[in-house]
Amino acid sequence: MKLQLTLILLSLTCFANAQKAFQHNLDKLVSMNINQEKVGDVLERVSKAGDFYFSYNGALFKQDSLVSLKVKEAPVRDVLDKLFDGKVDYRETGEYVILRYAASRLTIEPENITTAENLYMISGYIIDTETGKKVKQASVYEKRLLQSTLTDDEGYFRLRFKGEHSTVILTASKEFYRDTSLVFLSDIKVKPEGYKDKNSEYVKGFFNSIENSGISRFFISSKQRFQSLNIPGFFANSPFQASLIPGLSSHGIMSSQVVNKASLNILGGYTAGVNGIELAGLFNISKGDVKKFQAAGLFNTIGGSVEGIQLAGLVNDVRTDMKGVQAAGLVNHVVKDAEGVQLAGLGNIVSKNIRGTQAAGLGNIVSGSMDGVQLAGLLNFASRKQRGIQISGLLNYAKEMTGVQFGVINISGTNTGYSIGLINYASHGYHKVSLSSNEIFNANAAFKMGNANLYNVLFVGKNYSDTARLETMGFGFGHDFIFSNKVSIAGEYSSQYVYIGNWDYANFLNRFQANLQIQIFKGLTIFGGPVYSVYTSEAPVGSAAKGYKQQVAPAKHHAYTGDIKGWWGWNAGITLF
Repeated sequence: MKLQLTLILLSLTCFANAQKAFQHNLDKLVSMNINQEKVGDVLERVSKAGDFYFSYNGALFKQDSLVSLKVKEAPVRDVLDKLFDGKVDYRETGEYVILRYAASRLTIEPENITTAENLYMISGYIIDTETGKKVKQASVYEKRLLQSTLTDDEGYFRLRFKGEHSTVILTASKEFYRDTSLVFLSDIKVKPEGYKDKNSEYVKGFFNSIENSGISRFFISSKQRFQSLNIPGFFANSPFQASLIPGLSSHGIMSSQVVNKASLNILGGYTAGVNGIELAGLFNISKGDVKKFQAAGLFNTIGGSVEGIQLAGLVNDVRTDMKGVQAAGLVNHVVKDAEGVQLAGLGNIVSKNIRGTQAAGLGNIVSGSMDGVQLAGLLNFASRKQRGIQISGLLNYAKEMTGVQFGVINISGTNTGYSIGLINYASHGYHKVSLSSNEIFNANAAFKMGNANLYNVLFVGKNYSDTARLETMGFGFGHDFIFSNKVSIAGEYSSQYVYIGNWDYANFLNRFQANLQIQIFKGLTIFGGPVYSVYTSEAPVGSAAKGYKQQVAPAKHHAYTGDIKGWWGWNAGITLF
């Protein structure tokens, strides 16, 4: 009696909460004066007036049908009743009002009830109360015993129950129909830890993505998909389940409606979720949330969220959020937000935002913002803001970069951080061309990319002379110390190869320079300053080709060793853009 009272109070509480949630948008008051407008346009006007969205199948009604309607401060539900004359049903979920066919009711018509010691068998038909036709592929199930079956093409069902049961309550459910229940016995002993019914429209939309995905459709039988469509809002909790493959489970085809504390799938399993530990030889498919720990030899695919540790030999696929640790041999994929650590042999993909660490052999892709560390052998990509560190073997990209990038090529939209690489390009950063001369090369051209914090320099140079030619190319870094809009000092380091007419020797020139920069007007800056150079070469005097300078270092220099020389010099030029 106490259990029954608790269930009744729980049901009343759930019903009250559901009613409160569903009334929000449907009770909003709107005013309309419509004369011969299309139904689709009218719905759009109602949704704008009520600040919500409609969701419906395009085949539900003819959207180009013309209607006339005049209401003043009327609830949305009354407007819908007048538009569709009761032929369309509606439910509310969050900011959406879902339109659907006005559902008929099912009825259970028993054919035979057989009882024996610890054995019960109930058979019969499921019938449409309006048409009298028998309904095929309808789910008939006992919520508390977690036993279920589907009607055949003639609407026939048969269920067997073992154990000491003095109440069996069968429920018939079918997509687009209202559920019905029938009591056959009394005083049942509850087997699962508990169960609950949710708003079916919400749950159906939430889980369709996992059930309709290609890989899930391959492993999930048609019976299980019909089951999920028929009873999307019913879920039970169980301490344990075991399965060989989806459908061959200790919970039968009801496995997709059960959340387990422990789940063991020899090859693979299909459940409503896990709040504990789940292991599979090949794969785990969960319609709902996974908490604590999940591991599979090949893949895990989850319709809800993951909170805890998820391991897969190949792929982890999460259709909402992830919070914890994901590790996969190939790919980790999260459709919404992620927080924690992702480790993948090939790549990590997050469709919204991530806070944490991503490490992949090939690439990391975040469609939103990245707050943390990205490590990849080839590519890191953040389509919005990147706060933290990106390190890759080739390319880093962030639309708004506020952290640090290490890579051969670093690309960003706006850049207020530091990019370190061979090419650092910021769409709203430095794109400067410098023309200069110094004590070694009388003509130099350089291209600067990055920002004031850190920019890189790619340059070439030549000393034009009939008897002392030299060519060079090199790479460098710089930082601008900005004192005003017109005056700044650029501290730069560069390393360059010096060509003396042959490739027989390695000749490297490293320069440290400080240039005073004065902007004449926007797009033109003059600069100049001292330079200290360190030249390293094993080339003996006279080894340069004819017409090339035989001694690169000036006469007055510091001889650190026979191969290394240093000296003070100068640099001056102009910067464009």
